Amino acid sequence: MQKKRIEIEVKVLSFSELSEEKKVLIEKAKEASFAAYAPYSKFSVGVAVLLENGIVVVGNNQENVAYPSGLCAERTALFAANANYPNVAPKALAIAAQTGGKFLENPISPCGSCRQVILEAEKRFGKEIVMLLFGEKNIYEVTSVRSLLPLAFDEI
Repeated sequence: MQKKRIEIEVKVLSFSELSEEKKVLIEKAKEASFAAYAPYSKFSVGVAVLLENGIVVVGNNQENVAYPSGLCAERTALFAANANYPNVAPKALAIAAQTGGKFLENPISPCGSCRQVILEAEKRFGKEIVMLLFGEKNIYEVTSVRSLLPLAFDEI
């Protein structure tokens, strides 16, 4: 038997350590969370995707009583970006979650389905997407979704 160890590197930052561009992206993700439709979970997630042309596309989770008919914020934002700007690569995305108007203390990361969609966007454009995972206490910066999905479902 052989064993492999998989490790990831995540930058742990404070808001003040971010560039202005990244601060704006997080603020847009936070704003987008307030437009989420989350009557069942009361867990509102907002995402802001920065495209290479400077445009920011936002998305948020959209729930449905017939679970799993809803859609996560990450996929909502990336699908909207791809539909409206099909030839423009995403450069970065920020994720923020709140419940009852209060943002989470610690960052959340995308679910497995969203990680796979982000990976597809990286493969589609041949570029890594920087992810900013917002928490009131810390912000995690990950340079590629492959860090969060090391054993990704990939082409055969």
